[in-house]
Amino acid sequence: MTAIAALKAGVVGTGFIGVVHVDALRRLGVEVVGVVGSTAERAREKGIAPAYESYEALLADERVDVVHLTTPNHLHHPQVKQALAAGKHVVCEKPLAVTSAESAELVGLAESSGLVHCTNFNIRFYPLVHEAWERVHAGELGDVWNIHGGYLQDWLAQPTDWNWRLEHEKAGELRAVGDIGSHWMDLTQFVTGSRIVEVFADLSTAIPVRKRPKGEVETFASADAIEREDAPISSEDIAHILLRYENGARGSLVVSQVSMGRKNSLRFEIDGSAGAIAWDSELHEQLWLGRRDDPNETLLRNAALMHPGAAATHLPAAHAEGFADTFRELYRAVYTDVARGGPSDDPDYPTFRDGHVENILCDAVALSNRERRWVEVIELTSGDSPPL
Repeated sequence: MTAIAALKAGVVGTGFIGVVHVDALRRLGVEVVGVVGSTAERAREKGIAPAYESYEALLADERVDVVHLTTPNHLHHPQVKQALAAGKHVVCEKPLAVTSAESAELVGLAESSGLVHCTNFNIRFYPLVHEAWERVHAGELGDVWNIHGGYLQDWLAQPTDWNWRLEHEKAGELRAVGDIGSHWMDLTQFVTGSRIVEVFADLSTAIPVRKRPKGEVETFASADAIEREDAPISSEDIAHILLRYENGARGSLVVSQVSMGRKNSLRFEIDGSAGAIAWDSELHEQLWLGRRDDPNETLLRNAALMHPGAAATHLPAAHAEGFADTFRELYRAVYTDVARGGPSDDPDYPTFRDGHVENILCDAVALSNRERRWVEVIELTSGDSPPL
């Protein structure tokens, strides 16, 4: 088997998340041969790695084993197809595509190619999320019957805040749900092992007209001193979603990109017949354990006190492992399969199939909001779609 450190990657996209990919790969020991930006000049200005002149040039480079796509959503479908056709393993940021028809096609192409494929749901790889998985699957919570929480941010809370995700033609129909709500839904399905089968959604646009900069703005970057124009917004700032899981559990999710003071707070609580657990990404070194007849506990990340299966933790207790480390650990799992030569029978990372599940769920959320009713996820699967 090839050593992970002998593998090489190319990263497409040089914005905030592209830089995170490059950093995580280097810390894993994977060489980043080069990057592709919106222009070769912009990629060179970033200075994070050698710049290719084009995406096609990256794909033609025989040194590149794995392509990482961190581009705007509407580019994922064509770029994944090109990478698979070139024989490259692929890591794609979520959403996998802007429609479930596109994501279904990518699942079929990837699974028939024999290549490793990953949708970048990195939040699964916080050590205490793995610990939550271990406790649920060990039966420590008993029967799971209630799953609730939210994903709250404030980076789009003012009319002058702008990003390409606000542009329907680039981001797709949903914005807050597709961008961050998909992380929450993926995470709770992963931890509980139970799929979401029905949704009832209420979406809201808190800022219907924004002040759009006339130039490009990078994610989370300040754009205070540039010329602006009014831009009507159709995508949601806020979502309230009721959920039903296949094991009978009920759920509720609040998604917002306009919640002042919440920088990146993904919170979930899972209630069962024997106990409860809760986790918050802004307090990611803690897992709350709820009990009826014994004192509640807060478990601080400590390998000595955690299940052996949650051993994605590497630093001693109280030496924080955070957001950037989740990417490294996700890629450790992905690149283990790449080094092996292809996907394992049961990958321990989110694949394109997981990305397709989230596209189907986003379709259900959008339909529910439009028609003001419960929508069964199965309503939206076709004979051409891979089974969920």
